[in-house]
Amino acid sequence: MLLVSFIFAAPASAATASANLKVTIVETNPYPAKIGQYLDLTVQVENVGRERAEDVDIEIVPEYPFSLDTEENAVQNIGALAPDKFASKEFHLFVDKNAQKGVRTIDIRTRIDKSNPWSEKTVDIRIGTETFDSKGTVELAEIVYSPEVFMPGDRGTVTVTLKNTATTPTVTIDGSDYDTNARIQAAVLRPLSEEVIVLDAPYEEMGLLGPGDSIKLTFNVMVSEDANEGTHNLELAIEGNSFDYNSRKNIPLEVDSSNVKVIPSKPLKLVNGEATLELDVANTHPNELNSVSIKPEAEDVNFYPAEYFIGPMDADELFTIEFDAIADPASENIVGDSEPINLSLSASYSNGINKHENLVSNLRIQQIEEKGGSSGLIVTGILLVALVAGGGIIYRKRQQKNK
Repeated sequence: MLLVSFIFAAPASAATASANLKVTIVETNPYPAKIGQYLDLTVQVENVGRERAEDVDIEIVPEYPFSLDTEENAVQNIGALAPDKFASKEFHLFVDKNAQKGVRTIDIRTRIDKSNPWSEKTVDIRIGTETFDSKGTVELAEIVYSPEVFMPGDRGTVTVTLKNTATTPTVTIDGSDYDTNARIQAAVLRPLSEEVIVLDAPYEEMGLLGPGDSIKLTFNVMVSEDANEGTHNLELAIEGNSFDYNSRKNIPLEVDSSNVKVIPSKPLKLVNGEATLELDVANTHPNELNSVSIKPEAEDVNFYPAEYFIGPMDADELFTIEFDAIADPASENIVGDSEPINLSLSASYSNGINKHENLVSNLRIQQIEEKGGSSGLIVTGILLVALVAGGGIIYRKRQQKNK
């Protein structure tokens, strides 16, 4: 009976043993773990054996400074796992606030089914950025603003380029070799005044920069409506390989409210209810403005074109425009040398993505009535010619009678 029992038991035992589980940590978020914060650990289980595993369990056995959010989540069931197939489970751990920086271990256990014993594997978990031995150095290579200079109330972006300044893959320090990769754990842009607001959350876990590699980080910012003109400083805080590689960079942001200015290039006169107004338009803002247009308005006066579209204007660029002004014939205000007419000129333009519209000039058009004018001279000339011709005819007639 013992022999028969052994014969029947052997195949089952051999089949079970041929299922083999491999455990891998596929993600640690954040990486490395942060003291006093939660850690998401994603564990992958793969059946590298030749037989099917019928009821796979995975268990995490935390020790200080790690603890599970709830003990009920210590064991998670995967179920059946065929050969060369894998599945993953996520565990939510907390890192004690009194934990020390460094490499700590955690045990992960798996079993093929509930009738088989647990198999255990110990894995390393890094706590704190100072656990890295890399010696790459992150530097601020470039700052790009859009728009280049903000106006009060503007929104825009600040894009910084971070670069690993290392030039070789490894470096030897005191007889020890180190890689020159640069790890950027976090980057945050902080305003140093209440007049500038950063709209984005900090960047985290940006990964590895090899020697000479760079990465661009874009932050959305907003300047308050009542912001003072001048330079507003922001601070770019970078968390690197270790405490020694953390850095603070100053990011200056310029605010300037100067915009479009309009200047008459000829006297503003409405002669007999008509005029051609010539105006110089200047962009006094430090950077290019887009979609610039000028619109004139005056009571009882029509302008052609109703609005003059200029388009983009570079900083300090001057553009000359003309409007034909014609008084409304039905108006009682446009009479002879009456009071000057108020002329308001408004400009609309874009600074980056921000649309602006404001009054740029408040001028006066002088009304002039010229009696006679060029048409009067023509009529006078015609009358003189007629009188001379008439006189000649009378003179000739008188000569004929005398003969």
